[in-house]
Amino acid sequence: MKVLHCVAPAQVGGLERVVQALAVGQRRAGIDARVAAVVDLAQADGHPVLHSLEEARVPVTRIVLPPRAYLAERARVRALCRELRPMVVHTHGYRPDVVDAGVARRLGIPVVTTVHGFTGGGWKNRLYEHLQRRAFRRFSAVVAVSRALADRLVAGGTAGDRVHVIPNAWSGEAPPVDRAVARRELGMPADGLGIGWVGRLSNEKGADVLLDALARLSDLPCRVCFVGDGLEREPLERQAARLGVAHRTAWRGLVPGAGRLLRAFDVFVQSSRTEGMPMALFEAMAAEVPIVASAVGGVPDVLSPGEAILVPPSDPAALAAGIRQVVADPAGAADRARAARARLERDFAPARWLERYAALYRRLVGPGGAE
Repeated sequence: MKVLHCVAPAQVGGLERVVQALAVGQRRAGIDARVAAVVDLAQADGHPVLHSLEEARVPVTRIVLPPRAYLAERARVRALCRELRPMVVHTHGYRPDVVDAGVARRLGIPVVTTVHGFTGGGWKNRLYEHLQRRAFRRFSAVVAVSRALADRLVAGGTAGDRVHVIPNAWSGEAPPVDRAVARRELGMPADGLGIGWVGRLSNEKGADVLLDALARLSDLPCRVCFVGDGLEREPLERQAARLGVAHRTAWRGLVPGAGRLLRAFDVFVQSSRTEGMPMALFEAMAAEVPIVASAVGGVPDVLSPGEAILVPPSDPAALAAGIRQVVADPAGAADRARAARARLERDFAPARWLERYAALYRRLVGPGGAE
């Protein structure tokens, strides 16, 4: 079985980590997985995701193009498909879904996409997502990473028999380091109540909700460490100053391998307004850090109330109450964290995840196609 993954990767992100885990895992399982990455000139050599793939011996083809060179991109993907002759092309993200998938389809190659979620945002991003949802109707298979996302796809016009729910998995290849080391790497004090937040600083991730919650926790000696970057960073810093909590926040930006540092925190908060299946939750579960999370998207597929405190989205009062509950009952919080770790190992191990994708590929290729 030969599979070509197509992606236009950001520097970091859940989508990129899923592509990396999938391609690396598939090669180890005997699938000839390769990656075609659309990047600009500035990213061509030093891209961390592509570097990690190549270190793991995954063949990577860089399609280096200026912005919006879509015709040239399609020509490069067509030539690559004719050269490599993949049995399946697997796209990830709205650009490959809209621009590249049709090339493979016209060459008679089955096309799969994994839908990692929708972010909404400004008009341009909403337009891209609209085009992406229309493109899904022509795919051989559309993989949703959560049940909620699958329902949304079917409601949006994707045929139900083409939608497959395959939750993400946790590879466990970057185990968490201990608390003292993690705090040093993040520049945090050795003691004190630390609240951690990891993600892209954009509206759908809800960092502003955590800031509003922090303002309701003035009696607790806590400090929030935001790990990640994005367009909303400056507005969020202004919000923190306006709320009088700037001195209780730290903005660490992009931190390579941030998942291994989560034991630095006493509470991990995921305050998103919308989600597919956030990989950062898996890392918090692996680190056995008590979790307070918005019950959106695929989050309830990953965590139950016995494993984390789940709160409504966009509700700072509920988020603050959840954090208080962790602080007030550390024994109960530790029990939930251990249960979350056990569920991670039981339900989200990579072997079953990889086999579900392999089975989907075999179904699309047909009998004897992978021999």
